Amino acid sequence: MDQSRIRNFSIVAHIDHGKSTLADRILQITETVTEREMRDQLLDSMDIERERGITIKAQAVRVLWDFEGETYQLNLIDTPGHVDFTYEVSRSLAACEGALLVVDAAQGVEAQTVANAHLAVDNDLEIVSVVNKIDLPAADPDGAAAEIADLLGDDPAQVVRISAKSGINVDQVLDAICARLPAPTGDRSAAPRALVFDSVYDQYRGVIAFVRIVDGAFKRGQRIRSMATGQSWDVEEVGVFSPQMRPVAEGLEAGEVGFIITGVKDVSEIRVGDTFTDEANQAVEALPGYQDVKPMVFAGLFPTDGEDYGDLRDALAKLKLNDASLIYEPETSQALGFGFRCGFLGLLHMEVVRERLEREFDLDLLATTPNVAYEVSLTSGETVAVRNPSDLPDAGKIAEVREPYVKAAIIVPKEYVGTVMELCNDRRGIYGRMDYLTPTRVSLAYDIPLGEIVLDFYDQLKSRTKGYASFDYELDAYRVSNLAKVDVLLNGEIVDALSLIAHRDKAYGAGRALVERLRELIPRQMFDVPVQAAIGSRVIARETIKARRKDVLSKCYGGDISRKRKLLEKQKKGKKRMKQ
Repeated sequence: MDQSRIRNFSIVAHIDHGKSTLADRILQITETVTEREMRDQLLDSMDIERERGITIKAQAVRVLWDFEGETYQLNLIDTPGHVDFTYEVSRSLAACEGALLVVDAAQGVEAQTVANAHLAVDNDLEIVSVVNKIDLPAADPDGAAAEIADLLGDDPAQVVRISAKSGINVDQVLDAICARLPAPTGDRSAAPRALVFDSVYDQYRGVIAFVRIVDGAFKRGQRIRSMATGQSWDVEEVGVFSPQMRPVAEGLEAGEVGFIITGVKDVSEIRVGDTFTDEANQAVEALPGYQDVKPMVFAGLFPTDGEDYGDLRDALAKLKLNDASLIYEPETSQALGFGFRCGFLGLLHMEVVRERLEREFDLDLLATTPNVAYEVSLTSGETVAVRNPSDLPDAGKIAEVREPYVKAAIIVPKEYVGTVMELCNDRRGIYGRMDYLTPTRVSLAYDIPLGEIVLDFYDQLKSRTKGYASFDYELDAYRVSNLAKVDVLLNGEIVDALSLIAHRDKAYGAGRALVERLRELIPRQMFDVPVQAAIGSRVIARETIKARRKDVLSKCYGGDISRKRKLLEKQKKGKKRMKQ
């Protein structure tokens, strides 16, 4: 295929604006899949994606389209819409020259739409704007088109109006891609270079690298080299996604997207962001890879059976290959044994990783309470990063504790502004600014501590605004806060897995809620078990799990009280011995 007739593009949008449905229609209209093979969310291959109705992994596929008498090769990458998977989106955009920005005609521009538009602009991509769901009763295609044009500084007449579900005007989108997006600019005669933008582990074939060929060509039997690790391998297979993996005998040339299989079984040898080149004709300069991602939320993952520790380690290594934003390191807990402290991009990311580990690798896992990373300045002048509450130094050694703040962008109908401001103030948010996007929609900017939004902020926001608010955030900076470590003591012993770090103003409420929950959850023993929450040596909340006890008075029918008291005292002594 002539490089001038190749188009590489991503579909980006806010969650639920119809990316996956548009990808389905494109596959159908271009006859890439037959009617018999067609199903909803075709590119969402994982069960968990189909159950939740969200895209978790970016998926690549090649389609062919005839435009003005020429056949064009379109390489489409469908991306996730949730803020927790922004890293997945940024990696996909780096492999493309253009992007489709999809907006729901009934919802208009939302927070993640703005974030993804900025991502695409930062990557110097050409953007084709699309208004979707124009056949809905509540749709306002012209209003949505005006919002997108305002966001991008474009002409509203250039915005393509479609319905991905019914297929209205989807052919116009494909025409716009061919006409308006630029072709790749690689040199096919130069030393081969390919960017690894994703990878997956296959039990039989080893690591499969998803690549965008930038210069030169790659063929089966070629000896290739990793410019990051210096390792070299023979290429076993080269192919494309259509949407299943299909080998191509002629190989892949500059501008194309596909996969390379080398038979590597060691998952650490191939990394996302690496550059492949030819062993005999090596490129001088590696391609710019990806910035290392900074995890936002940390939690411990422990196998319920200690013998599964090795299986969990192998599973995490294989999953990291498919999810480059996952970070993990070994951790030991007195209560839970050996496990891993994992870093995630958000709470949904954590849920998805845990569920994938349990389903795909047949593991049974326990997760500790999610928390964020803190910076602690010690009186000795040293600064340490604390990712686990149990690692927080003693209060006497701490000069100050800094917690991460995020810049939050919330887009909401104007009638809910009051409730959203109240929620942000409850979470220690600092008001930034308020802008009217349209007469009925408002954009709010707040600086909020990350620790306050990781647990249930998004759920609260949705329930208080009847689902109309949209939310996006990015890490801002670390700021000094009055934080305290709340320990949980069971029967006088500190349980490290239950410790948490909270703002002093909220520590009492957090400790009280935790001990009340534990009192309900922990089964009763044969003796009283005190459950306490403490800051340092000061107990701030206590509940007691009452003992199971035999009714020793059941054989006393009336009679003197001293007889009953004697039996109760005898039982009390027995309980005391048992507790010791």
